[in-house]
Amino acid sequence: MPIASLRAADSPRLGGEDFEHIQMLAGVESRLPPILVHRPTMRVIDGMHRLRAAQLRNDESIEVQFFDGPEQEAFVLGVKANITHGRPLSLLDRTTAAERIMVTYPGWSDRAIAAAAGLSARSVANVRRRLTDELDELEEQHARTGRDGRVRPVDSAVGRLRAAEFIAEHPDASLRLIARNAGLSVATARDVRQRLERGESPVQPGRDRRQPGPARDTGQVATSDVIGIEALMHGLKADPSLRLTDGGRRLLRWVLSKVLVPEEWREVSDGLPPHAAYVLSDVARRCAVEWQRVADDLEQRTRNMA
Repeated sequence: MPIASLRAADSPRLGGEDFEHIQMLAGVESRLPPILVHRPTMRVIDGMHRLRAAQLRNDESIEVQFFDGPEQEAFVLGVKANITHGRPLSLLDRTTAAERIMVTYPGWSDRAIAAAAGLSARSVANVRRRLTDELDELEEQHARTGRDGRVRPVDSAVGRLRAAEFIAEHPDASLRLIARNAGLSVATARDVRQRLERGESPVQPGRDRRQPGPARDTGQVATSDVIGIEALMHGLKADPSLRLTDGGRRLLRWVLSKVLVPEEWREVSDGLPPHAAYVLSDVARRCAVEWQRVADDLEQRTRNMA
């Protein structure tokens, strides 16, 4: 595989690559094992030191083995590979990897996460206890576990939208994987996929208390706008790169304290005196201008990174 076609790994190594180890590998004359690559993204899962060694030798190609599953599984596979061979992961690397796996797969047992991250089950249990308060603070409750032990979404519209987003990002994912990530049943995940294939909304009209019926000119914001904002915010709060870093958590708190759900202000506006309404209207317009600047700045950053 041409080296130029490969992307850097989503590595569990917080300290990056070890140049001395790369130099050592570059000097090895015997054949090195193939690196593991995530085919959908061409991102290296395991073998960045071998890739850098090949680049140091000015090689144009390298032997690879492909993995075709979702990116979340690719990260777990990369952690497992790094704890079984090559340069060992540090305790901090393995603990941070366990935190990320725990956020991505909250239903996994401590023993399952421990086996993936190279830790003891007791260490993983300590990580879970440490994260519990913070995760509860940042994440809205979107599902409940019934007396029969099955997990069901509190609001099926949110779960269906999460499933639609996951399908868009992972079109080849299995129904079971879609259901697990969205907190839905396999049957509902199948219905969402079929509706998307027909070009329909993933949320069934009239079947959910948050799904609007036929549009009417009432001067109010559609319920679908509210669902859209909540779904977007949930996606941000579930992003490990945000919730597992100090800067990311600070950003989430800032956004959550300032985001305004459509029509939410009406719940607190009763009894507002005219003079205060005049002042608040000016504040709202100034905030709108500032949010527009934020949007323009973020779009410009995206274009610069493209």
